[in-house]
Amino acid sequence: MADLYLIPIVIRVCLVVLFPFSALDKIVFWKDALKQANDTFLPKSIGPSMVVAAIVVETVAPLCIVFGWHDRIAALVLALFCVVSAFLYHPFWKFADFWKSGNSEGRGHFWDFLKNFGLVGGLLLVVFATQLAPTGVIARRPLSSTAVYTPSGAAPPSTIPGWEAGSDHDH
Repeated sequence: MADLYLIPIVIRVCLVVLFPFSALDKIVFWKDALKQANDTFLPKSIGPSMVVAAIVVETVAPLCIVFGWHDRIAALVLALFCVVSAFLYHPFWKFADFWKSGNSEGRGHFWDFLKNFGLVGGLLLVVFATQLAPTGVIARRPLSSTAVYTPSGAAPPSTIPGWEAGSDHDH
């Protein structure tokens, strides 16, 4: 029974753990954060507002997600934040050294760009409320798969033998 409460919290902590540290980094290294904010095509006058907004989003949204308080909107805001950050701060396509052997600033930005979208995927799982399978079922059938697509408003069909979504057995 404890796993029903602990596992989702651990999953959510793992998903958002980097954001509060990123907010702290912006506070401690304000000048560096402001320089990065001003290194985009946006007007430099909004740089301080962008950094403050980022600090707020990276602090408040993860707390909402972990504690389940308005977690869907918080995850959506954080997902949009990741998309905007990817395009503003990781424009890998602008670097001529992308295909260069050895160290490449372009490839570094490419991987950060993709990592942002990996986070977007995880955050959107919070937004669209996937259902947690019981650990007992997963332990008995570790090679089974989950249903990927489910019609809106319908419970996902179980592809795990012995477990029906929403049932109380194996909990």
